[in-house]
Amino acid sequence: MQIHVLKSKIHRATITDSNLNYMGSITIDEDLLDAAHIIENEQVHVLNVNNGERFVTYVIKGKRGSGEVVMNGAAARKVEIGDIILIVTYAVMDPEEAKHHSPVILFPDKDNKLQ
Repeated sequence: MQIHVLKSKIHRATITDSNLNYMGSITIDEDLLDAAHIIENEQVHVLNVNNGERFVTYVIKGKRGSGEVVMNGAAARKVEIGDIILIVTYAVMDPEEAKHHSPVILFPDKDNKLQ
C-alpha cells in the first residue's frame, strides 16, 4: 500500500502578481523552491487564505531573490495581489517510510523572503 503524505509547504506566501493570459501555473522565487525542495513543473496545491479557494497547478521557477509568487492562467482569477496562500506538495510512499518522513515547512515573511 502507498499513502500520500505532506512533502513540503510554503506557509503564508503573498501573491505578488497575477497574469491571466499566461498558459498556466504558479511562478515562485527559486530561493523558496530550493528551500522547500520543490522542483520546476512539480504539482502543487494552492490554498488561498483570503477567499478559501483551493486548486492544483504546477510550478515555474521565478527569479532568484525576487520574492515573486505569481499566479498564472485561469487560476489568476482565484487570487488577488496581496492574498496570502499556502503552497503544498505531497509525496507517495509506503506507511513505514512515512513514519520516518519529515516534511519541509517554510514560513516566509510578508515579502516572501526566508527569515
